[in-house]
Amino acid sequence: MPITFKEANEFVKLHHRHHKKVVGCKFCISVSDGKKIRGVAIVGRPVARFLDDGMTLEVTRVCTDGVKNGCSILYGASWRVTRELGYNRLITYTLKEEGGASLRASGYLLLGLRGGGTWNRKKRPRIDTHPLQKKLLWERSKSNAKNT
Repeated sequence: MPITFKEANEFVKLHHRHHKKVVGCKFCISVSDGKKIRGVAIVGRPVARFLDDGMTLEVTRVCTDGVKNGCSILYGASWRVTRELGYNRLITYTLKEEGGASLRASGYLLLGLRGGGTWNRKKRPRIDTHPLQKKLLWERSKSNAKNT
């Protein structure tokens, strides 16, 4: 189901374990039980500037209230919308301790360990509110035959 950016961010604020709301998006979708929203996905431009090639999007938040298969449904739907919008690639990151079952079930491939660390810099001080460890990078793409 479609959902507004504001509504999706409110859901994230209420239910996400370790992240706050995001500042922007290309689109948001939700999963519902017919009575209420049970989960949301927020998809936008890649956070890492070198991955922002104009043909790649990133799932910046997936959040559910624990509904069965909610994450898998949202990851799969996010790829379908991304592909229909004409993009070639959709990426997302998970923490190492998160199993990735929903991503594998939705056809994403694990690319490996990436990033981590603080965004705080001497000339641009920031307060870190996100997990600082390295993350696992996952992808769906048109160029991978398994993922089409």
